[in-house]
Amino acid sequence: MEKTFNPSEIEQKLYKSWEENGYFSPTGEGDGYSIAIPPPNVTGSLHMGHAFQQTIMDTLIRYQRMQGKNTLWQTGTDHAGIATQMVVERKIAAEEEKTRHDYGREAFIDKVWQWKEESGGTIGQQMRRLGNSIDWSRERFTMDDGMSEAVQEVFVRLFEDDLIYRGKRLVNWDPKFHTAISDLEVENKDKKGHMWHLRYPLADGATTAEGKDYLVVATTRPETMLGDTGVAVNPEDSRYKDLIGKHVLLPLVNRLIPIVADEHADMEKGTGCVKITPAHDFNDNEVGKRHSLPMINIFDKDAAILAQSEVYNTNGEPSDDYSTDLPAEFAGMDRFDARKAIVAQFDELGLLVEVKDHDLVAPYGDRSGVIIEPLLTDQWYVRAAPLAEPAVAAVENGDIEFVPKQYENMYNAWMRDIQDWCISRQLWWGHRIPAWYDENGKVYVGRSESEVRANNGLADELVLKQDDDVLDTWFSSALWTFSTLGWPNSMEDLKKFHSTDVLVTGFDIIFFWVARMIMMTMHFIKDENGKPQVPFKKVYVTGLIRDENGDKMSKSKGNVVDPLDMIDGISLDNLLEKRTGNMMQPQLAKKITKLTKKEYPDGIEAHGTDALRFTLTSVASTGRDISWDMKRLDGYRNFCNKLWNASRYVLMNTEDQDCGRSGEMELSLADRWILGQFQQTVQKVHEAFDTFRFDIASQALYEFTWNQFCDWYLELTKPVLFKGNEAQQRGTRHTLVNVLEGLLRLMHPIMPFITETIWQRVQPLSQFEKNGDSIMTQAFPQFDERQCDQAAIDDLEWVKQFIIAIRNIRGEMDIAPSKPLPVLLKNVNDEDKRRLADNEQFLSALAKLESITLLADDEEGPASATAVIGDLSVLIPMAGLIDKDAEIARLTKAIEKLEKDVQKVKGKLGNENFVGKAPAAVIEKEKAKLAEAESALAKLVEQKAQIAAL
Repeated sequence: MEKTFNPSEIEQKLYKSWEENGYFSPTGEGDGYSIAIPPPNVTGSLHMGHAFQQTIMDTLIRYQRMQGKNTLWQTGTDHAGIATQMVVERKIAAEEEKTRHDYGREAFIDKVWQWKEESGGTIGQQMRRLGNSIDWSRERFTMDDGMSEAVQEVFVRLFEDDLIYRGKRLVNWDPKFHTAISDLEVENKDKKGHMWHLRYPLADGATTAEGKDYLVVATTRPETMLGDTGVAVNPEDSRYKDLIGKHVLLPLVNRLIPIVADEHADMEKGTGCVKITPAHDFNDNEVGKRHSLPMINIFDKDAAILAQSEVYNTNGEPSDDYSTDLPAEFAGMDRFDARKAIVAQFDELGLLVEVKDHDLVAPYGDRSGVIIEPLLTDQWYVRAAPLAEPAVAAVENGDIEFVPKQYENMYNAWMRDIQDWCISRQLWWGHRIPAWYDENGKVYVGRSESEVRANNGLADELVLKQDDDVLDTWFSSALWTFSTLGWPNSMEDLKKFHSTDVLVTGFDIIFFWVARMIMMTMHFIKDENGKPQVPFKKVYVTGLIRDENGDKMSKSKGNVVDPLDMIDGISLDNLLEKRTGNMMQPQLAKKITKLTKKEYPDGIEAHGTDALRFTLTSVASTGRDISWDMKRLDGYRNFCNKLWNASRYVLMNTEDQDCGRSGEMELSLADRWILGQFQQTVQKVHEAFDTFRFDIASQALYEFTWNQFCDWYLELTKPVLFKGNEAQQRGTRHTLVNVLEGLLRLMHPIMPFITETIWQRVQPLSQFEKNGDSIMTQAFPQFDERQCDQAAIDDLEWVKQFIIAIRNIRGEMDIAPSKPLPVLLKNVNDEDKRRLADNEQFLSALAKLESITLLADDEEGPASATAVIGDLSVLIPMAGLIDKDAEIARLTKAIEKLEKDVQKVKGKLGNENFVGKAPAAVIEKEKAKLAEAESALAKLVEQKAQIAAL
């Protein structure tokens, strides 16, 4: 093996070999085990969330593959309607100065497909870099032919089952992209705004309890008053009780609108009177439904004021309850220009009471960056309530289990109050809705126009026009687990791999994706007895990866870390270019540059994929958010190097040697101990993987590899390999290669590259009979209690404590590791004597002892440094070993320095200004620093006192 571990030399070549040899495909043998990857956007690139969740999925797949399961990790990408259309629109605008309308629908869609073929595979290549053992031969795309057929089939069947309908409802409207968007695509941002207090005159001579002939409403969106159809007051509000059922005369439009009693009006908030605009506010829309208030739409698709309003009843049907007239001077005005003009008119009429500064939360389109407008539009909807009933039952009866379990409460709360799902989008890129309209607006749904004509007996000359809208991308991804397996055409793979076993996802899409997958799958996929199938048996919900201060990673904060940069490394200049290159705000770019230079003054070093994966699993505690720590990544790169160097030691001492295949073997105490320790680790790793505690699995592997195998066992083999007889050496070589070979298989699901590379050298020396040419096709180690020699484990732990006691005294007294020491022992029982006799070779070699002398229980030894192991006292005489005066001088100097450090940190933590402004993580670091310094100081003071007493 090479002297140093170089991930870049092995990873990509190894992955290519795995893929070419078909190791990722199902074997066709064993019980089925499958995971469907949450399809990343085709426009996307790998981020920390992907790296985290995909590492967990790959660990599970590799673990189950090595357990003999017929594994399938199904992959694919989402067509990401609005994101992809935006990318291509920007591209043609920049390169050709054209819009999609210059192309026309069909030509523009061809342009999108062309972009997808050229640039849409980025994330797939990045996923390969992460080591994902995905069956790439089955890769799907939510717009491919098979998926399109499944989407069309589901839409038609749901329509036939009266579970899809078209209606006029309120949606999140993006005035830039001219489409409805989902709640997940709305980004709520804190914003400085205003609250306008407007006077609405009471009609028919009515007055308030205070004798006023008007009500005052407060609003952050004065322009929407043109669509008001009511004013709400709280039914318990004594100021307005007598006005309930009466009317106000809406200024500017002279519309009589009723005063209604509704608890939506908060007596303690504002004026207690709330203007109700059912067509332009989601809360108002609910109030409007409760009181049958008409809905008046005042905006066009650009969020500009209409020349004539549109009036509808609460069912979304045209209504003549109110005139459609609007003030002519506002027609065509942008909503924000109209706001200024309307406020000015209120002021002129003496109806503007006051304007207050107001902190508000404004909804922005996450892609367009413009404020979203609630708008009344014709959309297609899924009736969600009937679909939700069996989906709730599936979680209640345990067919689906959430890990951690508390997410079941979140799921159930949403499902039990579920609203109908808006599935249409006003885009060109996506699954076009399979509905056609005749000249009278009558709608026909079918799989094709020819089917529509045939089923409805329509004449060929009757003109039909297909709906221009496309389906929400969540609609196609809701079918993901079964549509990717061939439904509705082929059932073979469904029988093998459905229901899938685990879904690994974030809590933020439990509603948008997880719940909808459960509803759709249970409606369409049934077993041979007609029982609805669930899409997955377990939902493992991960936390978010945050930065070192606990903040969410985002480009605007400049704290995003690209997982590939951690694998390959990146210079500071390139990192700055990546973070600020296309940034339009100079001040923000400057801030991010400063932050980046502070965090990564030398850029990011290469760590390799295995170190990144091990780091990610080590923090994968169920459900909790994780603060990313580069020091942890550095530590696990060192761990990879430790494993590499340990393997080189094993190979140097075993290759071209007899490792127990012939001849007599004698296992040392250390050999028997490490075999038992390994079996206990196997048991821990199995339990951790089976309960999704990847952090515990990583901890067990780290502890065994670094502390037991490398730090102790390899040292304990040296006396045997250098001085033992042939049978002893053969036994130790046998143990070395077989424990390392098993450890590599145990680690493989988390660290695939380094384990494969080393295993290829180690396996031929071991007694393990391989199955195929790759470590990933081998059996995962199973717990074997017969190899757990508890007596050997207890004896060796005693030996370790003895050696540690001597080493600690050396460290505390600054005695050179090479200097042989005399050791005196008191309170020695028979068990201690046996262990001393059996392990004298280990003790003398590893503790570097000159002699071991047993003292009588009543015998006083010389002034000594002392350690205790159970009842046994270990004494090392100090006289002659150190220069007393020089050592006291050294310790005095060290104590003075630590005392200054302690005072400095105490001063910082005692500073109210620092404690009030510093992030909690920074304060915790300072507290830990203080505790560490105080502990070290106490030890030095004690050590100085011991030296002074000599």
